[in-house]
Amino acid sequence: MKVAIDIRRAGSYGLGTYIRNIVNHLGRANYATRYLLFGSVRDRDQFEALPPHFEWVEHVPLPESFRDQWRLPLLLRNRQVDVLHEPWLYAPLVSPCPVVITVHDLLDLIDSHAGPLPEGVRPPRSLRRQFARRALDRATRIFAVSHATQRELTRVFGVPEEKIEVVYNALDERFLSEPLTAGAERILERHAVNYPFLLYAGNIRPQKNLSRLIEAFAVVKAELAGDPALGNLKLIVIGDELAKHPALRREVVRTRMRDEVRFLGFVPHNVLRVFYAHARAFLFPSLYEGFGLPPLEAMAHGTPVVTSNVSSLPEVFGPAALLVNPENVFDIARGIRSVLTDQALRQDLIARGYERVKCYSWERAAQQIHKAYEDVAAGKKNGRSSRV
Repeated sequence: MKVAIDIRRAGSYGLGTYIRNIVNHLGRANYATRYLLFGSVRDRDQFEALPPHFEWVEHVPLPESFRDQWRLPLLLRNRQVDVLHEPWLYAPLVSPCPVVITVHDLLDLIDSHAGPLPEGVRPPRSLRRQFARRALDRATRIFAVSHATQRELTRVFGVPEEKIEVVYNALDERFLSEPLTAGAERILERHAVNYPFLLYAGNIRPQKNLSRLIEAFAVVKAELAGDPALGNLKLIVIGDELAKHPALRREVVRTRMRDEVRFLGFVPHNVLRVFYAHARAFLFPSLYEGFGLPPLEAMAHGTPVVTSNVSSLPEVFGPAALLVNPENVFDIARGIRSVLTDQALRQDLIARGYERVKCYSWERAAQQIHKAYEDVAAGKKNGRSSRV
């Protein structure tokens, strides 16, 4: 069997985590399968050393571009590929072989919280929906990263459930295999962090609900003003610079939190791990997620998590996180206050978090995906679901 995997986004943050870990684990398994990795050969550094039956094929046109639509099918035909795996919601208009796709979420297609995208980065939403519908129709098998995403696919696009297989994401192996950076105190000092702090890490988009998070933090700050241990508590946001988000900057000013909320922008992987490990709690009151990797990363570092009771988050984290209503500022504040002041709750969440991390495995995900390759190549179409 010959399988082509599109790795053109291996260098991105969330999607890159998925591509890297799936390919690495397929490489470790003893499958009698030949893999063609379609993308830039410069992306080799994103992967560990792969065995000889993995071949790099230079293919760099932008997905959905005219050049991609004619060149990708030509490559598939010339290389006699049996199955093409597109790790996001995309499929070429014409393919000489069956296509399987991975759907992480439908945010940019269905949710008003997504907000406008930069001009020229992607086609208009209506056109993206057409591309998505064509991809879903053409796909022989669809991998969804949660049952919540599976339900959305059925509700919005009418995709039959038997065509969808739930394959959960997992923690990036770098969080498990690499030791925590030595000199953590020096890293915190370099960023002038000498106070207790709460942490949010991830991109800054409207559905991440940071405006309500800041408002809830202001409520907690007022309630803990006289606490000797938490009176100097701050909120640290790791992601984009505040200057890029004027609405969020206005919210910080309105709540009088300019000196209490710090935006650090992007930080390297080893620095992010230090902040995960030293935060009093990780806050993730998102309105919509296909899976939600940052809370899992925080749990792996022994940090209690407060997250939303909507979308995929209850499914993915269950009793390992304190769930709150993300549209209610005072419920978010209640969750933050509880996880800060209730020591029994903190220890329970920390223990449950460590156990929850073990529920997800890239090795298991790669096994499911490879089995699907075999079924698709053999002409079987029904999917199977996984449950935590």
